[in-house]
Amino acid sequence: MATGELGDLGGYYFRFLPQKTFQSLSSKEITSRLRQWSMLGRIKAQAFGFDQTFQSYRKDDFVMAFFKDPNVIPNLKLLSDSSGQWITLGTEVKKIEAINVPCTQLSMSFFHRLYDEDIVRDSGHIVKCLDSFCDPFLISDELRRVLLVEDSEKYEIFSQPDREEFLFCLFKHLCLGGALCQYEDVISPYLETTKLIYKDLVRILLVCAILQQRIMNRHFLTLLWILSGVTFMFYTTVTVWETCLNALSDYVPLLFFIYHFSILILTYR
Repeated sequence: MATGELGDLGGYYFRFLPQKTFQSLSSKEITSRLRQWSMLGRIKAQAFGFDQTFQSYRKDDFVMAFFKDPNVIPNLKLLSDSSGQWITLGTEVKKIEAINVPCTQLSMSFFHRLYDEDIVRDSGHIVKCLDSFCDPFLISDELRRVLLVEDSEKYEIFSQPDREEFLFCLFKHLCLGGALCQYEDVISPYLETTKLIYKDLVRILLVCAILQQRIMNRHFLTLLWILSGVTFMFYTTVTVWETCLNALSDYVPLLFFIYHFSILILTYR
């Protein structure tokens, strides 16, 4: 078998899960917000399942196997730059780049610093500023300034690792919106929508039955890659159990691992 064929890519086989719905993207309130932010119809989530244990050090093989899979090619949706319509992938991808995107943030308190640094007032109103441009975005408030302008005095309230978090990337994407975005004056719609979508996409899919309740150590793994200007994100969930402690020696844990990932397609202007 030639190098690069499926057998050399870990033997992954994928199945399309059209029955999987994402309530966060279809509720009436979120739909209304996406329309206001010029994002309705330009953001889509799809779910696929796979049949092998995921190994993070083989992420490139995993992603390549995904794009070569016959169940993926006719079902994976792309937004056409020319027509503005959703089309299927339709062909094998020849080259990929997979990047780990951390999902370690599990609380919206991550954004409390926006209040602490007077970017958002206690009332929730976003502080305005003099208009400027960071192509192609008009910046007329401190929120967009801290998201986009690297030499602004408050840019560093979010470190580079913070900005790589999927929670931050999703929040930023919603705040910037599409070409005809009608921006919010208050922060709450952005935070609420970010939270709902994040919870819908990043979750633990481990079913555990033991005789005594125990705490799990959760680790989330996310893969991101870019193809033809469209950003795809794989969200797989991995749960790590510590080696059975003495306290657990009298119990037999029953672990059922369900491997599943979703794709979120994000497009800017």
